[in-house]
Amino acid sequence: MQVTSSAFSQNKVPAADVQIKLALLAAPEDKKDNVTVYGYSDSNEFIVLKKGSNELICLADDPKQAGFSVACYHRDLDPFMQRGRDLKNQGKMGKELFDMREQEVKAGKLLMPKQPTTLFVYTASKEDYDINTGEVKNGYLRSVIYIPYATAESTGLPLKPVAPGLPWIMDPGTHGAHVMINPSRAENKK
Repeated sequence: MQVTSSAFSQNKVPAADVQIKLALLAAPEDKKDNVTVYGYSDSNEFIVLKKGSNELICLADDPKQAGFSVACYHRDLDPFMQRGRDLKNQGKMGKELFDMREQEVKAGKLLMPKQPTTLFVYTASKEDYDINTGEVKNGYLRSVIYIPYATAESTGLPLKPVAPGLPWIMDPGTHGAHVMINPSRAENKK
């Protein structure tokens, strides 16, 4: 049974086992068994659903957000990611959120990892997943490698995608500088 988008207007929270199953769609295959998974309680509180032992943290889909998106990132990015969640909860978005974190990193209040760190994001339309079973079709996985303050010159990467699957750098020269890797849909069957 496919769930219609009207079910999501009520912000229904899937069962914890379904949230975990869905969050793991963003995890590399060899890391899935030991990741930590954050998700949502029945009352929409952000909580730990599964405590892991490796370096990855996965996030369940936020039932309050449009579309479907789960992510996994290196634990060293957790302060950065948590600060983003906190600022969003305060109503900060887009450039304002980015600029606030940039200022905090420069002031030494928010620490970014010194080494490159990964983020994996798996997305689909709400119509392409079943909230009850955790089945997803037509999903898309992209990879990000954060390298704070990296530039096109320091990495040799272009500033925009030149072909599907080839890396490029986004937000160069900032705390949020990262290498984007967006495979073509044909390459991205999962």
